[in-house]
Amino acid sequence: MKASRFWMTILPACLLFIQCKNNRNEDAIDMDRVFAWCIVPFDSMQRTPQQRIEMLKELGIKKYAYDWRDRHLEEMVHEWQLARENLIEVSAVWLWLDERTDTIGKLSPANERLFANLDSAGLHTDLWLSFNANYFDSLTQDQALAKGIAIVDYIASRAKSLGCKLVLYNHGDWFGEPENQVQIIRALPGQDIGIVYSFHHVHHQLDRYNSLLDTMLPYLKAVNLNGMRRNGPKILPLNEGDEEQAMIRTLLAKGYTGPLGILGHVEEADVKQVLEKNKTGLEAILTGIAKRE
Repeated sequence: MKASRFWMTILPACLLFIQCKNNRNEDAIDMDRVFAWCIVPFDSMQRTPQQRIEMLKELGIKKYAYDWRDRHLEEMVHEWQLARENLIEVSAVWLWLDERTDTIGKLSPANERLFANLDSAGLHTDLWLSFNANYFDSLTQDQALAKGIAIVDYIASRAKSLGCKLVLYNHGDWFGEPENQVQIIRALPGQDIGIVYSFHHVHHQLDRYNSLLDTMLPYLKAVNLNGMRRNGPKILPLNEGDEEQAMIRTLLAKGYTGPLGILGHVEEADVKQVLEKNKTGLEAILTGIAKRE
């Protein structure tokens, strides 16, 4: 792509995320398009639901994806209600399946409780689905694909019954390869299934990144950002790596205009400080892209 054509393509997409700062020095990022991810179990302050919602309001973050552990099952409905009352959108909820406990027709007690909580709260959102590696271990490609199609069809139907939509999450291993996710989606044309792509799980895919975007783009519902270096670490603040700037530029140039996630994925840190750093890093990256015209 010639330079002039490249910038004609990328600049409108980039500007969807950028706002001009005014004299009050308000955020340069369009926060309607930014959400927080990995902020519930990853927080050294162990915030309560009320404190977490207040934190998001203080940061100007209007939506978040809800990750959880068993200890959060008792409080998640309350938190979702608080979010609704405070005009914070729960844009997605995490769903993790394990071969030892989750089968078609019978999920683990924790996951069954999650579905009951979604029903009780009347929360219509996306479910981000991923799997323990044991779900597809030792299977041939054809066996893994058949098993993946069957379980994804089952979960998508259950999600639909609650007014939710299923989105496939790239946590790693066989299911974390976008080509496999797309094959599953295409095998289920009657289901409305998307993909969420998380940078912190794709260090091994960097050489294929451009072609993977082309494969995923028709189904891509969200992208979780992270600072990226080829040799790690896995979690790095935005704008402190040497790959994520080009990755984001390419993402926007290919026409992606959906939401961008910023991580709080550091257990030993105050998640508010982690989010602030990533928010600042994203602003610097997007502003830098816009200035390169």
